[in-house]
Amino acid sequence: MTQPVRITLAQLNLTVGDIQGNLDKILDQLTQLRGKTDLILLPELSLVGYPPEDLLYRGSLPARVDAALDTLRQAAGDICVVVGHPRWQNGLCYNSASAFYQGQCLLTYDKQALPNYGVFDERRYFIPGQQPGVFEFKGRRVGVSICEDIWQPESAADLKAAGAQIILNLNASPFHLGKQNERTDCLIARAKETGLPIFYCNMVGGQDELVFDGGSQVVNGNGECLLHGPVFEQASLQTTWHPHSIEIHCDSYDELSEEAMAWKALVLAVRDYVGKNGFPGVLIGLSGGIDSALTLCIAVDALGADRVEAVMMPFKYTSEMSRTDAAEQANWLGVKYSSVSIEPIYEQFMNGLSSAFAGLDADTTEENLQARIRGTLLMSLSNKTGKMVLATSNKSEVAVGYSTLYGDMVGGFTAIKDIPKTMVYRLSEYRNSINAEMGGEVGKAIPQRVITRPPSAELAPGQVDQDSLPDYEILDQLIDLYVDQDMGVEDIIAKGYDAAVVQRIARLVDRNEYKRRQAAPGAKITSRAFGRERRYPITSGYSRS
Repeated sequence: MTQPVRITLAQLNLTVGDIQGNLDKILDQLTQLRGKTDLILLPELSLVGYPPEDLLYRGSLPARVDAALDTLRQAAGDICVVVGHPRWQNGLCYNSASAFYQGQCLLTYDKQALPNYGVFDERRYFIPGQQPGVFEFKGRRVGVSICEDIWQPESAADLKAAGAQIILNLNASPFHLGKQNERTDCLIARAKETGLPIFYCNMVGGQDELVFDGGSQVVNGNGECLLHGPVFEQASLQTTWHPHSIEIHCDSYDELSEEAMAWKALVLAVRDYVGKNGFPGVLIGLSGGIDSALTLCIAVDALGADRVEAVMMPFKYTSEMSRTDAAEQANWLGVKYSSVSIEPIYEQFMNGLSSAFAGLDADTTEENLQARIRGTLLMSLSNKTGKMVLATSNKSEVAVGYSTLYGDMVGGFTAIKDIPKTMVYRLSEYRNSINAEMGGEVGKAIPQRVITRPPSAELAPGQVDQDSLPDYEILDQLIDLYVDQDMGVEDIIAKGYDAAVVQRIARLVDRNEYKRRQAAPGAKITSRAFGRERRYPITSGYSRS
């Protein structure tokens, strides 16, 4: 009689290049689950993290990976460990998965579908496998696929044809809003096509611009989703695969709101970028505006108030409201707070430039100088303390270049780089609602008038953002169409938008690519982020139509 198989999905937070650290996490799982499970399914490329990028070219890497695999093979014992790793053969590299059990390797499978779109460039590094991966375990035929394989009907069909009775799918699937539902729809489709249950294990953690959300799933052969794992946290999800059913031994998590998903992603991205890169904390230029206020809350939730420092750098155009609100927020959140006036430094700069500027009218040069002084002060404090500067530009500003190169763009990471301005407001209200749920006062985490006042860089008297930009509701719609959807200018105008506004915004997006190339990385949240996902030439004569 066929025995039940206890299967654990171990969605772990792994670090690119930290082979020993990743191995230790896997070995710790083995220790904790000994006697409690028969099989552990791990994420894609578990041993080296994802994406390893050009680390795969390092000559010392294959030997380190092989040594770690040998350690894992010997340590597996009575637990079958299905682990992702790179594999080299005859000078070629494969994205692979191996199954170890009782000192033996039951299977080594090479990923067949190599994604080469969006944030993925696997064909730069890997050779596609040619054979489906199936192995025998406790009288069952177990099929193995890796991430993109499950999105291709042929891969699942090949496993079915090879006699697989179940599909184990290892993943390093990056997050963007709506991705959870896309994955579920895919798994349901493959299950219904093949009649096979699918156990889907995804990675967790921040890796530069990417955030991995976990959310591992189990779908039965009828296409019913039995388990949604937690998002943005490590978990060992225990199940039992019976001959004709699947038993779930852990909680299934409800779908979260878009704001909650985005918030968790941003917090994890900042926590892991700061922590995995060894920074003791962060510095934020706190202006009294909504972008820096939101960034401060993200940093505090990610790192704790004791690792966050806020610096107000007022000028003669800085309103008393901004000064008051910045101090109030910093004090309420419990972060270290200081104020350093840039006015005397600005005057010294202007005195030094007086002969060069003689006869020339004041323009944005003087405004940008204020931002660059602030950037210099922040970077000086960063050098002195070791804390990383967390930049505060949002996606709307990044898109059209509404920021100062070497000024407010300075920093090691930009938390809200992929958050449109309209979502900045939504997330600010959401963070205040969390505060209320925890028994705090609404409008304290982010003072309410910071949210309701007209946005302004306060670089000139009476300045507001809408002096230079269309209303953010319109701007964000245009950015979505032109950037996220790659729609042409004429097609956007045909949707009813003002032609002059569309042409101007498209021109700003195109001409500010040089700024984005020099900007700090930031967490990918939307379906099309600037950075590794959208790579446009700086110098181009291509028409925008």
